[in-house]
Parts: sequence; C-alpha cells; structure tokens
Amino acid sequence: MLHPDRLFPVEPRARKIARSLYEGVRDLPIVSPHGHTDPRWFAENAAFDNPAALFVIPDHYIYRMLYSQGVRLEDLGLRRLDGGEVETDPRKIWRRFAQHYYLFRGTPTRLWLDHALETLFGLTERLGPGNADAYYDAIDAALKTAAFRPRALFERFNIEVIATTESPLDPLKSHKAIRDSGWAGRVVTAYRPDAVVDPDFAGFRENVRQFGEITGEDTLNWRGYLEAHRQRRAFFKSFGATSTDHGHPSAATADLLAHEAEALFRRVLAGDASTQDKELFRAQMLMEMAAMSCDDGLVMQIHPGSWRNHNPSLFATFGRDTGHDIPTRTDYVQALKPLLDRFGNHADLTLILFTLDETAYSRELAPLAGHYPALRLGPPWWFFDSYEGMMRFRELTTETAGFYNTVGFNDDTRAFPSIPARHDVARRVDCAYLTNLVVNHRLDEDEAHVVARDLAYRLAKRAYKL
Repeated sequence: MLHPDRLFPVEPRARKIARSLYEGVRDLPIVSPHGHTDPRWFAENAAFDNPAALFVIPDHYIYRMLYSQGVRLEDLGLRRLDGGEVETDPRKIWRRFAQHYYLFRGTPTRLWLDHALETLFGLTERLGPGNADAYYDAIDAALKTAAFRPRALFERFNIEVIATTESPLDPLKSHKAIRDSGWAGRVVTAYRPDAVVDPDFAGFRENVRQFGEITGEDTLNWRGYLEAHRQRRAFFKSFGATSTDHGHPSAATADLLAHEAEALFRRVLAGDASTQDKELFRAQMLMEMAAMSCDDGLVMQIHPGSWRNHNPSLFATFGRDTGHDIPTRTDYVQALKPLLDRFGNHADLTLILFTLDETAYSRELAPLAGHYPALRLGPPWWFFDSYEGMMRFRELTTETAGFYNTVGFNDDTRAFPSIPARHDVARRVDCAYLTNLVVNHRLDEDEAHVVARDLAYRLAKRAYKL
C-alpha cells in the first residue's frame, strides 16, 4: 500500500533530491511535544484490548467521518453519558469500519492508517469488507504479544519524548507510576488549565472549588486562585512538564488592573457573568498565564479558533472531544496586542501560536512571528494536519517568518499507532518543499539537508525546551 516515493515530486531530478533529503531524516527520533496519548498506557503497560479499541474508538478523525455518512457513534462503541446501550462487540465495530474504509480515500487519515497497518502488522492489501475479519485476527493476535505493549511500541517508534496533556485537577498518578517504574521512556505532562479558566467549561465553579482543595489555597479569592495556578504549574514541572496548553475559543488577551480582574473573577464565580465577561476573563487568564511563564519558564501554546462541541445533540449524548469541533475565523493581530505590548519583546517567554484558520497564516501569523521574539508558529493542527495543509503552511509562512520562527512538527494524535505515520508524512512534505527551493535555486542542497533535520527534530526540542 505504501509507495516509497509517496508525496515526493514527480520530476525525476527533483524526486532524487527529495529522496536524498528524506534518507537523512527518516530515522531520526520522534519528538512529540503535543501528544494526546493516555499516560495510563505507559504506566500500566497493559496490552491494547483489540483492534477496534486501538484504531477506531479513540480516534475522532475516524469516527467523525463515519458519522458524516450516517454511522451512529453508538455502533462504533463510543460510550454514552447516560450509560445507554452501545455496541460492545469489537469485531462488529471493526467490520463497520472496514465497510466504510473507502470514505477515507484521498484523506490524511488514509495515509496514517495504511502506514500503521503495513509497517506495524505487515498487512499489505487495502482494508475492506472482504478482508476485515482476517485483518482483525492478525492485529488481535499481534496485540496479545509483548512486542505490541505500549512501552515496546514507544521504543519501536523511536520516540525520544512524548508529552501528554492533563487538567490542573489531575493528580498525575500515571506519571508518578511511570517515574517510579524505572522505565527509561520519557513521558512528560503538559498543563492544560481550561477546566478552571473557561467559565463555559462544564462544572467550572465546582472545578475551581476542587482546585482549591487540591492546592490548599482559597480559590474563591483572586489572589488565592492565581497562587493555586502557580502551585500546580510547579507540580506539573516536577513531572517533566515544559509547556502549558490553552484551547480558548479566541486568541483574545487583556491586561486589566488588579482590582478590575478581581471584580471580574467574582462575577464569573457568582454566575452573573455576561458572554462578554466570560470572554474577557479568558483573555485576562492568557495574560496571567504568560506572566507565570516568564517566571517559571513553561512554554505557552494557544489553540484558538475552534467552536467546541458544535453539535449539541452529540455533546449531550457523548460529551466533549467526540468529533464535532469546527474551525472558525480567528483574529490574532488585535487579539494578541495587549499580551504582546507587555511580553512580546521578552526573550524569556516562548508563545507558540496554532490556528484552524489558514487565512491567518500569511496575513497575520507569519508577520507576527517574523517580528516578535516571544512568538513561534506551531505547524498545521487538526483539520490541516495533512499533506496539503503542511505544504500550504510552508508556502504561506516561510517567506515572512522563515523556518526558525516555527517549531517543526507536532502530532495531534489520539490513536497511538498513527504517531510514526504522521511524522513520516511531515518529513516527506518538508523534504518535498525543500526540494522545490533547491531546484528553483533559492536554497543550496547542503543547506536543505540541515533544514530538513531541523524541521524533523531540532526545532521542536529547542522550542519546547526538551
């Protein structure tokens, strides 16, 4: 299924250059600073249950496509919040997946799946209804062996470091178990405070109360609330965290006076906050997080521009992060102005910007990152985590921001087997882009080899302080 020259230029001379560049980066270690893998996998090192649990149930890239064609999420094994009946036979789930595999033609998901099926399990025929059971049996048998336990796959994938993402309310028990086990694999956490900084997050007030119980701080008081963040950030750092992660609806920032911020906090907690108040509070918390990053050195990531849980029926039935977050238009130049006025020139802050709004790449993001020392550009995220998306990212940002104001490649994965596939696609795309610069005499070939290694490995390590 995997052509050795996939994603490379067609013209023979250019293809030869791309092959040479790729050979220099294909086997580099994987640095995954924005993974969404479950730390329990590595803490417990238990066998993955079955092929459906490995590939289908955890991956919204897969089930959102099937849902768009009328497949019920219950029939794919996703748990209902009310405990209602769902499909529990993993073989039946796998058969439904195989029956609809044609839906992924031409998509990045198809590239990732074919890569995993062939390189991990030696399966070289296209998946479909006719071979679904044979594929299931082969994968299921492999998953029962020690070679397919999470830690063994971590080492097989040549992962140097992977960051999971946890709420401030998480006790990080799995990370402690990993550390105490003596296993050499490097799995670090990242501080994702949305549950206690977003007034629209389900259970926000209770989350803030629990935040206080965990830290011993009075989190119903503005100063105590901020101190609780400082305390938990330090706790996360003790388990290897080098970054924070913020999934706000917008990139809005604010710089309120202390008494104004305190009054806003009281309104938010009291439940009297307007929509504008809630947005202003999130904006102020990005400023507070940036200030804390200047103190403790944690790299700051902002992922705005997603209308989370856009489908209210699915949200009510299955909850968050079940494939119905939709990109929206996003402003950065005006939204970030208060934060950049205060911290944009600080060399001790690294703020990595992501977007789901590709129109912002050349108009706003590249010029901003090409000027402010604190800013770096994250690679294509989520909907644009694809061949075309990656290529457009390079084309729209390189002329203004260069390569070294970006942070290489971050995989936004849910299914563990897709990690090496995603990095392989990114490395091939970057080699193809660099090849174009070489054949157009905009970059010497020896420099292209250096840049290829930087994009595949060095930039992520440097940006995320790994």
